[in-house]
Amino acid sequence: MKDSFKELTPAELAAKKVELTKKYFKLRFDMVMGHVENPLEKRVLRRKIARVNTLLHQKSGKAAGSLGD
Repeated sequence: MKDSFKELTPAELAAKKVELTKKYFKLRFDMVMGHVENPLEKRVLRRKIARVNTLLHQKSGKAAGSLGD
């Protein structure tokens, strides 16, 4: 089940990226401590962060490309 990030604005995407990154670092710390119920959650979070980064890059590219025309 993929999250739907396509409808979000760039500001909302940046906020989501910060939220997911914090969650990822907390999960990494918990994995070291050995308190993780689902170890696959780390991979899921990494992929969500990558999706958000991709959308941010695409939207910033469209904005930069439209300004030059």
